[in-house]
Amino acid sequence: MQTSLLRFKISKRRLLYLGFGVAAFLVAYSAGAAVPLSDEEAKDVRNQFSSQIEDIDQNGIFLNNARIALVMFVPAIGAGFGTFSGFATGTVFSALASSSPMLTEVPPLVILITPFGIMEVFAYGLAMSRSGMLVYQLVKKKPWREYVVPTLIELGIAAAVLFAAAVIEWQMIQLLGGLDTSVIIEPV
Repeated sequence: MQTSLLRFKISKRRLLYLGFGVAAFLVAYSAGAAVPLSDEEAKDVRNQFSSQIEDIDQNGIFLNNARIALVMFVPAIGAGFGTFSGFATGTVFSALASSSPMLTEVPPLVILITPFGIMEVFAYGLAMSRSGMLVYQLVKKKPWREYVVPTLIELGIAAAVLFAAAVIEWQMIQLLGGLDTSVIIEPV
């Protein structure tokens, strides 16, 4: 059974793979957020994160997330990279929470339940699941038209979703007073 979206048909199997991709990212993120860090390790992670987001704007957010998602589309490697990326993102949360009493009471997954967080996790799940599907399709030696066109469509969807997410994220950052990376490095 398939659901029609515009002219494209989305199978229930495709939605299942998407669900697995999203779940893999969320499990990896949760695992990274659960890693206890020493004060020195947490400080190093905060410093790296701070330097990564210094002078960032909505275009920088989009380019960073799009680059990550693009690697996630690579057959086989992409699913592993997506898992690593989820874990690393969770580790950043752990480092920030270790120095912020306010964050220690917040469940790590709550941070992803923002409009842009949901959109990013969707795009990453889409990319990771397509990575796994490409392995299967390449091993089965299916004709390239069976997987190249859907992959290009999904790349476009992921890019559009990540661009919209970057715009929303940047607007929320601006609404909340902008970025102050000094608070990340040396919390009050």
